[in-house]
Amino acid sequence: MVIGVIMVNVVPGQEKAAYNQLLNVDGIKEIYHVFGEYDFIVISEVEGLSTLNKLVDTIRESENVTATQTVVGAEL
Repeated sequence: MVIGVIMVNVVPGQEKAAYNQLLNVDGIKEIYHVFGEYDFIVISEVEGLSTLNKLVDTIRESENVTATQTVVGAEL
């Protein structure tokens, strides 16, 4: 199991639309709207790195997303 913490920046004013899109992405466990350098912190739990890469690609394909940064963890 791979845990991904994905920091997401979105187009200003499009936070609600981006949030609603993120809700529909398979593999996302939690979404937090945060204030600071990023707009959202997304927690994902998937089977492997290739699945995490596909998930991040899906997030990046959104017209509301401008940038992402991912930190990868694995259960011991």
